[in-house]
Amino acid sequence: MRFQINGEPVDASPAPGQCLRSFIRDQEHFEVKKGCDTGDCGACSVLVDGTPVHSCIYPAFRAEGTEVTTVAGLGLPGDLAKVQQRFVDAAGFQCGFCTAGMIVTASALTETDLDDLPRLLKGNLCRCTGYRAIEDAIRGTHTPVNSSARTDGSCRADAPARTGLGPVVQTGPRPGTVGTSLAAPASERVVSGQEPYTLDVTLPGLLHLSVLQSTIAHARIRSIQTDAAAALPGVHAVLTHADSPAILFSTARHEDRLDDPDDTLVLDSVVRFRGQRVAAVVADTLAIAEAACRLIEIDYETLPAVFDPYAALLPGAPLVHGDKDAAASRLADPTRNLVAELHGEYGDIAAGLAGSAHSVSGTWQTQRVAHTHLETHATIGWLEDDRLILRTSSQVPFLVHREICRLFALDPERLRVFTARVGGGFGGKQEILTEDIVALAVLKTGRPVQYEFSRTDEFTLSPARHPMRIDVTLGADDAGRLTALKLGVLADTGAYGNHGPGVMFHGSSESVSLYRVPNKRVDARSVYTNNLPSGAFRGYGLGQVIFGVESALDELARTVGINPFDLRRRNSVGPNDPLVVTHVEGEDLIFGSYGLDQCFDLAQTALARGNGATVPPGEHWKTGEGMATAMIATTPPRGHYAQASVTLENAVLESPTRYTVRVGTVEFGNGTTTVHAQLAATALHTTPDRIEILQSDTDAIGYDTGAFGSAGVVIAGKAVLAAANDLADTLRSAATEMHPEIPAAAWTLEPDGLRSGEVFVSLAELAGQASATGASVPGAPALRGVGAEDGARRSVAFNVHAFRVAVNTQTGEVRILQSIQAADAGVVMNPEQCRGQIEGGVAQAIGTALYEEVILDGAGTVTTSVLRNYHIPQLADLPVTEVYFADTSDVLGPFGAKSMSESPYNPVAPALANAVRDAIGIRPTELPMSRDRIWRLLHPVRS
Repeated sequence: MRFQINGEPVDASPAPGQCLRSFIRDQEHFEVKKGCDTGDCGACSVLVDGTPVHSCIYPAFRAEGTEVTTVAGLGLPGDLAKVQQRFVDAAGFQCGFCTAGMIVTASALTETDLDDLPRLLKGNLCRCTGYRAIEDAIRGTHTPVNSSARTDGSCRADAPARTGLGPVVQTGPRPGTVGTSLAAPASERVVSGQEPYTLDVTLPGLLHLSVLQSTIAHARIRSIQTDAAAALPGVHAVLTHADSPAILFSTARHEDRLDDPDDTLVLDSVVRFRGQRVAAVVADTLAIAEAACRLIEIDYETLPAVFDPYAALLPGAPLVHGDKDAAASRLADPTRNLVAELHGEYGDIAAGLAGSAHSVSGTWQTQRVAHTHLETHATIGWLEDDRLILRTSSQVPFLVHREICRLFALDPERLRVFTARVGGGFGGKQEILTEDIVALAVLKTGRPVQYEFSRTDEFTLSPARHPMRIDVTLGADDAGRLTALKLGVLADTGAYGNHGPGVMFHGSSESVSLYRVPNKRVDARSVYTNNLPSGAFRGYGLGQVIFGVESALDELARTVGINPFDLRRRNSVGPNDPLVVTHVEGEDLIFGSYGLDQCFDLAQTALARGNGATVPPGEHWKTGEGMATAMIATTPPRGHYAQASVTLENAVLESPTRYTVRVGTVEFGNGTTTVHAQLAATALHTTPDRIEILQSDTDAIGYDTGAFGSAGVVIAGKAVLAAANDLADTLRSAATEMHPEIPAAAWTLEPDGLRSGEVFVSLAELAGQASATGASVPGAPALRGVGAEDGARRSVAFNVHAFRVAVNTQTGEVRILQSIQAADAGVVMNPEQCRGQIEGGVAQAIGTALYEEVILDGAGTVTTSVLRNYHIPQLADLPVTEVYFADTSDVLGPFGAKSMSESPYNPVAPALANAVRDAIGIRPTELPMSRDRIWRLLHPVRS
């Protein structure tokens, strides 16, 4: 078959039934991505004779004689097309996995198409950005940071005088240093499809792995017949529990591996949820591996199962891990399906409630939510000089390294784990889900092996957000001062306990300690069921519990008769207050800065000002306003570690001097790579284009706990800054060695050297002097700085969200008229990027609040197993959120910064629920607040 890709002739034959996406990738055009393979996400979009198509559902044979254009055919780094450059200028991506397909679709739009942009872009999904930056890129405009105006005229508003950028600190005169909106270093590669992700590589002799999943929720495997599968031509190995290491572990990864229960085997003789892997086949092609899986015969002994977390706690309930030793696996009580529990009291809750002038009580229920990062979980493994190499889509390569060594008894030097750019995570890649089975397969076969989740695997095999029931009782005096707070939490951790304890404890922490209450009680439990496992998700439990607490506070404000902003002003902790859950928090958690009061003012002022959005016509539309607050610790507890180095590389007089930063944290849309370049450039008084980042590789740097808990700036960033400052001191000392009459402190760094008065020493001279005098250790760079951070002290960040909505009482539709978030982010390292993180968190939270739910049938089967049945927000679903920053500078963060990746998500759902309550007079207590649920609230008799 002959056709053209980006103007180059191709003469190749697709396999029978092959889609164009995989056929193009067979030609090593890796800029075409796989997000779903069902025509739902658009990551695979290409032009066929100028028309955009989803190549994952376009038969390859139909491309014969056509001109196929990928994003690389539009332009390459250094020679970008206008639409690609607009995506760079507007910061129109975060992880960037959707970007190639998004740009291809955008390239075919005309000026008249822009009036219908939400409909025309419905086939291209983005999980990271919230779409505002994408829309700005497509239109070639810029929406002000504090405006909800859209260029198509919807939600139009006059921008207020305040810029909304708060504490943007320009630490130097050079563009791109701290406080400026530097484009991501990989921008041109991302928008042209040239930035590699996990599977964008070719390995000779690569084998493919497919897993056979259980169709039974709870069973013991009596026998597995694999002969027919093993005999299929092209099959190299069939793996079962007989091949698995007999070592229990947890798929969850934390700095302290003891934080999570050891309850998992690579392959187990007992299955505990529908979808659990029971065998794996390694073959020449994925099709052969899948065919061989269908030939495996399994004899199951079906065991009783339990799917309701309350039922799981009852005497006589089926035991999900009744075979586990509580102490060895670190389980609260496996004989009651109890993974972890927290029971504690501060003050006297009974007396506090008894003495309250006002009280409210309620129960709230949150749902399972899928991470839906567009790059699915994937790992490629191979052997290299007797070393096992794992290239994986992970947020935690160093923690994966440590656990794989433990599972397979490998010396650390015999394993390398690294990532390319990662296509989104949101906590979902703080797990070992593919690395262990790939390691087993590579060690078994001695060949390179690839394992890639399908989108259905992401729904049926990958952990989701913990569903929770939250019971809240509040008491207050006549002035609205809280007198009692009682919290009950029941979390369904599913069939395995990965992240179960941590999510329960964290969810019950800052949601409670945010408020100054003399009497508090918390009773929280995390429970096994035979449902899909739950795991880490943006907010790590806070989003669920805050939904209950902030909804109850809103109801209390109505009962007392005061404004919900004022109720929170009256009761929120201040910088001189202790942080109390069931006891006073440790000295490691401090107020490094405090901007909550400013956040209240910014959000309330913006809401009162309005944005000019009009209410849809008709009496059946009711309007309401709502707000909610969230606090989060800026890093995880009990230590989060990062090491970094900065090296002066090959300084020569003829070319600009460059520095190499080595750091362990992962870039997955969190923007840390950009900020690390800015930090290093600022400290070294150079420009970010002279900074190269080598990251997320266990061979590149000593250690890094990982990219979770919003630690990329405040932990890894501090390590990078410390390393850059160390190198700066080294350079000054080296200059003084050349000019002893000038003290080191008198030297000022410049991009190409150091200056003191009229004396200038070039970096090339310093490098040459260091080499000539033998200043370097053999094999080590002559001029290098090192830094580290341990996360021993933590600060807190605040977010306040407010909405104005209209609710259709005839249909249950919730239409957002105004969306506002005020954030206490400390000194904003990169305003456009930080704004994007907030917008993306808000967008994901609106999806949680209104649309998204992983639905099970009551017997453990996931029914939302394809993307088109799981509604993540599209451009048409989302407002433009006004973003405001408090003017603070944190004593712990680099240059005063705070983390701002997870926290924007947390107050959104309760703020939206409170606005709906204000509109219809009925309290929504269950997520998502879908049209049918709101309609049933409004029409209880008819339903």
